[in-house]
Amino acid sequence: MTSSRSEHLIALLSIAGIAAYLILHYAVETGFDAYTVSLDASVSSAAGRIVTGQWHFQLLPVQLPLIAVLVLGGVPLIYRIAAKLLRGDFGADLLAALAIVTAVLLHELLAGSLVVLMLSGGAVLESYAVRKASSVLEALARRMPSIAHRKSGENLNDVGTEQIGIGDILLILPHEICPVDGTVLEGSGTMDESYLTGEPYLMSKIPGSSVLSGAINGDSALTVRADKLAIDSRYAKIMEVMHASEQDRPRIRRLGDQLGAIYTPLAVAVAASAWWASGEILRFLAVLVIATPCPLLIGIPVAIIGSISLAAKREIIIKNPAVLENLALCRTAIFDKTGTLTYGRPSLSALIPSPGHDEREVLTLASSLERYSKHPLSGAIIKAADQTALPVLAVAHIRELPGEGLQGDVSGRHVQIISRKQYGEKLNGDPGLLPPISGGLECLVLIDRHYAATLQFRDEIRTDSSSFITHLQPSHLFERVMLVSGDRESEVRYLADEVGIRHVFFGQSPEQKLELVRKETKAAKTVFLGDGINDAPALTAATIGIAFGQNSDITSEAADAVIMDSSLLKVDELFHIGERMRKIALQSAVGGMAFSMIGMIAAGFGYLTPVAGALAQEVIDVLAVLNALRAAIPPKSLSDF
Repeated sequence: MTSSRSEHLIALLSIAGIAAYLILHYAVETGFDAYTVSLDASVSSAAGRIVTGQWHFQLLPVQLPLIAVLVLGGVPLIYRIAAKLLRGDFGADLLAALAIVTAVLLHELLAGSLVVLMLSGGAVLESYAVRKASSVLEALARRMPSIAHRKSGENLNDVGTEQIGIGDILLILPHEICPVDGTVLEGSGTMDESYLTGEPYLMSKIPGSSVLSGAINGDSALTVRADKLAIDSRYAKIMEVMHASEQDRPRIRRLGDQLGAIYTPLAVAVAASAWWASGEILRFLAVLVIATPCPLLIGIPVAIIGSISLAAKREIIIKNPAVLENLALCRTAIFDKTGTLTYGRPSLSALIPSPGHDEREVLTLASSLERYSKHPLSGAIIKAADQTALPVLAVAHIRELPGEGLQGDVSGRHVQIISRKQYGEKLNGDPGLLPPISGGLECLVLIDRHYAATLQFRDEIRTDSSSFITHLQPSHLFERVMLVSGDRESEVRYLADEVGIRHVFFGQSPEQKLELVRKETKAAKTVFLGDGINDAPALTAATIGIAFGQNSDITSEAADAVIMDSSLLKVDELFHIGERMRKIALQSAVGGMAFSMIGMIAAGFGYLTPVAGALAQEVIDVLAVLNALRAAIPPKSLSDF
């Protein structure tokens, strides 16, 4: 039997036992003899004679239901608390155990039973609050389809999603939910991905577009190739990681234990003072009962689970709930370069024409030809031409063979796009015509077999990188921001200068990154943001590792939090969710303790009996949980840059 289920049973037993006691107690107060019932009766003896007499029936004592609650419910709870004490864990629930034992010694069985109900009922209340806070995830789980339409030749068969294989061709009907991650092969339309991304608009889908499991199809049917199994899809991974994270004991719950380390001796001191000043030991019990620190034991985890749910709606997966405690305490931010502060894709940074050639002419010819290429640099050339509104010219006789570059006829002119090495080795070109080698990538453009220009490329910097870095110190109190990369010095320093980072480390191997992060983490709590497989060791070494989760499953596994949509805006949202969670958790814990202190003072002066104190504590518990549930409610804004 799990601990959670046993506490549910103890809570039910407590309710039943207290209810039975109240019924029997009411019967006694109204004149019914709850102990003995006499009955006149006549029975026939074995000899056939009638025997008349008075028969006595002994009924259950009034307090026996409370004894059952304390034995069957209180003893297991005290045993678990005692086991924690033996491990050196002096948690806040020590007060509850002390209250139960004191109540039994003073024969205040009702008060002791109410404390048992508070502890076990608190666990039930927490379980309900967790389900309430996680309702978005449960709704996501319920809405996933179990059947998919698989095409086989001209036939269309309905199969279970667990039977879908990679490469299977599926038909997504209008308004259906996509069962797997895949690529559109036929059809065009839109999909609603807001359940996964939080974005409030429809995403266009055409052949070649990626589709996400969990997205809702629009008005047009789409034929999709499955790129992942259903159990490996993004939607399934989100659910898997989320459910796993809910089972973890977050480090911030130790904040409750730390507060309890102060609160527990204070409560005992107040209780002892009330006893000493009044001479009434019942006041000692009354103070302990209302001091039972359920807000610490319930409010904090509820706030954490609510924040995990809120983050999931923003496509941020919290794998280790401790990040929500520690984010606001981190003072050093360490960034990998490629794919984090950059998009991880090339952009045209310079076009250097040779004498006699014009930049616009070269870019027009090159971009017209590159529209027929799948080379990684072609997109950067086309984008640069589109940004300057250059015309697209007619192209003929296209050839793109391995090792020979791209060539074709563009408006009657022969255009070649090749590498510096090909120019020198295969075409015997004059290297003196070329500009010096610089950082980044490059290619050469030949027009009518004569060198025309050099195109230079750099990793495209995210448009919001500079503003994000600039706001880290004033908004999130980061004292040190670092850029750590395995790239060449020229590339790394170029990015650092563009975004405003002063602490730069280049040419770093994974082992060097790891050692650097370990060193910085010893000096202050750190956040490391990366997206490559070589970032995995550094992610684990940092206080908090954050991964952009689209590029590497290994990186995602190593990280404490995963940003499914690679965006610095989402990173900032994570910072704000963590800061907000910590505030709400402290409000619930400290606020509940403050109300309990007021009740303790009232009980110390004799204004609250042990039973009244237990009822007051239940009200405080409810208030603490209601406040903690606010963490699951999204605020108007989760970013400030």
